[in-house]
Amino acid sequence: MSDENKAVEEVTEVVETEETIEAAAEGEESETAEGELAKGDSPDFKWFIAKTLTGQEGKVQRALKERIVNYKQTESFSEIMVPEETVTSHANGRKRTIKKKLFPGYVLIKMIMNDKTWHLVKDTDKITGFVGGTSDKPAPISEEEAAYMTGQQSDGFKKAKTTIAFEEGETVKVIEGPFASFVGTVEAVNEKGKIRVNVSIFGRPTPVELDFTQIEKA
Repeated sequence: MSDENKAVEEVTEVVETEETIEAAAEGEESETAEGELAKGDSPDFKWFIAKTLTGQEGKVQRALKERIVNYKQTESFSEIMVPEETVTSHANGRKRTIKKKLFPGYVLIKMIMNDKTWHLVKDTDKITGFVGGTSDKPAPISEEEAAYMTGQQSDGFKKAKTTIAFEEGETVKVIEGPFASFVGTVEAVNEKGKIRVNVSIFGRPTPVELDFTQIEKA
């Protein structure tokens, strides 16, 4: 193959975002802690959702696992998940595969809820509380919700999603988020799978950063 052909050949690469790298590091560091957690096959185990600071989900996952082991509460915890999906995008002749958090700001925990475990989770750094129930008596999510959020449902999120290719200078329409219905021009596609779109807000061109899933070809 000539150099010229190589230059025009599509380049395929896997982009390791900070989140992807962090997830890999967590996998290595927490392997032992994960292995010491309970199987969670007892009906006493329920799925709960903990609220975290956005962008800190991975650190919370690791910190909570360490606290569970340190406080000898492994028999009351089964799984701690930060649900992600794999998104494949095509832009500017490159194929990128990135990890995207499905529920930013939340961590799923399969656990037996009691006073000790409640305090252990609540007092973990960067966890701000639970979703559902009351502040001192959280409510678990339903089995159906748990199946969907953990990807065990048939139409769950574990299959890789492929996005439409967008090119710089292309006109697109925003279909989701605070800028929905705005039309703009693609300015750049960055290595984290984000697209910078120049939209007109109150008559002024304003660049906004969006996901591939938030726009469509105009």
